[in-house]
Amino acid sequence: MSENITHVKDADFESEVLKSDTPVLLDFWAEWCGPCKSIAPMLDDIAKEYAGRLKVVKINIDENQKTPMTYGVRGIPTLMVFKGGKVEATQIGAVGKGQLTQMIDRAI
Repeated sequence: MSENITHVKDADFESEVLKSDTPVLLDFWAEWCGPCKSIAPMLDDIAKEYAGRLKVVKINIDENQKTPMTYGVRGIPTLMVFKGGKVEATQIGAVGKGQLTQMIDRAI
């Protein structure tokens, strides 16, 4: 686990993501998901590069089922950018870093 990435549960989702003063990149993931594991190092890089401007948060969909259901997550990895408590952008599936940073830059 990276010290740059926050792991949340359904119980602290609202305080960590929806009420965050900083925009949040939320990664819906699971332990068994290969593509989720493949993008983990990229998310760590993004957390470092955007430090202070963006918070990177992960939520395990197997352990926390309420939040993915609320946001209609059907496939993982699903990445969402939250700003001011609202979803500003969504990316489903593993993508390259360039494509992901473009989405982040447009959203924040």
